[in-house]
Amino acid sequence: MPKLVRLYITQVAWGFVISAIFVGVLLALNVANLRSLITGSDIGLVALFMIWFMNGIVFASVQFAYAIMSLAEKPGGPRRGLPVVHSFKPAAIRQGAPSAK
Repeated sequence: MPKLVRLYITQVAWGFVISAIFVGVLLALNVANLRSLITGSDIGLVALFMIWFMNGIVFASVQFAYAIMSLAEKPGGPRRGLPVVHSFKPAAIRQGAPSAK
């Protein structure tokens, strides 16, 4: 299996794990009376699955994007790749009072 596909699958799995933890915290803290709505409804399991799945898509996307962006090469050199001025050159500045008309 190519490394990129393996990276994608593992990061998506981590995203859905994070989503499960997030939904568990939502239900534990009863945010917006969500726990009562899910337990009091006859289709509460469908609602719970949908909340987990939709948040899983978001968290998986963010997790994969973070993993891809962290693969970038770190810029080397001083000051993390910012240019360093080796010598200063004076700039000519015209100074004088404006002529009165």
